Amino acid sequence: EVAERWSPEPEASAMSADRGPATYERPRLLFFFEPTDGYARRVDGFLAQVLQRRRNHETFRIHRIDVHERPDLAARFRVERTPTLCVVHNRRIALRTHRPRGPRELEQLLAPWLQASRVPPKAPH
Repeated sequence: EVAERWSPEPEASAMSADRGPATYERPRLLFFFEPTDGYARRVDGFLAQVLQRRRNHETFRIHRIDVHERPDLAARFRVERTPTLCVVHNRRIALRTHRPRGPRELEQLLAPWLQASRVPPKAPH
């Protein structure tokens, strides 16, 4: 499974003998949901579609957070309604969105982190 459970501990930095600590940490995508919410399942599908489209499976560390199991995290991230998606980058909330309407909207919101398509353009005839 691609998703991981949220852990409040910070991700350990990799050390390099010649460069010191690594400075890049993969952004975390926090997906707050209620298990009985059908729309949350649709948004999960939108997310899968967006990440698959441009081969961005490894772009985020994805954490699916059931707000009933982890009300402390919902409160910490000020989640009042579900489904809510938050991108945490460099230990700051860089994006928060509630109930995206489709994969296009979600792709536009996540565009700063998504890599461009790796499919080379077709050569002119």
